[in-house]
Amino acid sequence: MEKIKILAKAIREKSYDVIALQEVNQSIDAESVDGLMKKDNFALVLLEELQQLGVKDYQMIWDYSHIGYDRYEEGVALLTKHAIEEKHSFFVSHSEDTENWKTRKIAGITIRFQHELLSFYSCHLGWWEDEQEPFKAQMNRLMEIVGRNKKYFLMGDFNNAAHIRGEGYDFVLNKGLYDTYSLAQEKDAGITAAGNIAGWDDNKQDLRIDYIFANVPVTVYKSSVIFNGKNKPVISDHFGIELVLK
Repeated sequence: MEKIKILAKAIREKSYDVIALQEVNQSIDAESVDGLMKKDNFALVLLEELQQLGVKDYQMIWDYSHIGYDRYEEGVALLTKHAIEEKHSFFVSHSEDTENWKTRKIAGITIRFQHELLSFYSCHLGWWEDEQEPFKAQMNRLMEIVGRNKKYFLMGDFNNAAHIRGEGYDFVLNKGLYDTYSLAQEKDAGITAAGNIAGWDDNKQDLRIDYIFANVPVTVYKSSVIFNGKNKPVISDHFGIELVLK
């Protein structure tokens, strides 16, 4: 609960337009709220905490990909202060079996901001060398679906490190997407994961594996890593990214 309080206070302070969250869990056996979400859903509890802080202009969507640790329904979520014109939810993995922990689902929203339609997707993809659910196939499926939008942002955990050539990161850029970190006029080191974390058990170095990609070259004033122990306390094994756009 303390981590949720830290996150909620940061959202109140920063007043983000759109927030994308991954590995958003709820207990399988918790009481249902609406047939999909349970009372202990992380994003729902976060929304309630924001309301307790007097921040009542956010709404959310959530959908789940798979069962985790035999206890949780794990998914992705987005929060926004803007009216949601369209909601998106779709699988990008070959598997659509929620019992399979490698099943991947994407959630998205389309909002109207300054008379322009913008789409945002919360992404949690697999690994480049995974034989069952390779990143390449998931990314191809993702691009096939989101390409219907005029302007969109892909946000989240892509499980591919920026420093490794010829794999997932380069594959994304070769798709014509723009890494907003690279576009930023002001930026920090960009590190979003330190040492061995879930899915990177043998890792011993700092990684940039979480991104915000855009399909058009946007003006980025600043890209910062947050919740990394330097800019706010650590609340997850993945640090957050905050972006200031024109």
